[in-house]
Amino acid sequence: MAYEIPVTQARAELADLINRVVYGEERVVVTRHGKPLVALVSAADLARLESLKSEEAEAAAAEERVIASVSAIRSVASASASGERADFGIVAKHEPPERR
Repeated sequence: MAYEIPVTQARAELADLINRVVYGEERVVVTRHGKPLVALVSAADLARLESLKSEEAEAAAAEERVIASVSAIRSVASASASGERADFGIVAKHEPPERR
């Protein structure tokens, strides 16, 4: 749970708030008219948040690649169903060994 403090009070107590965040491992939410305005978090917390953000971006990019692959497969399947010949890029053909 974060400690909430009005912006007017936070101005007067900034040094103490910084100490609470750094040494007390607290999070401080500065409010204006009762609504959250900004949050004070430690540099370590910020690094974790940024790391999570980049991991989420990588996961979203991977998901987009999967969706694009499925869409491509679907378009090939549609072409096959409509009577067109689908070329899957097969470069080798398996033939059974000759019998003697």
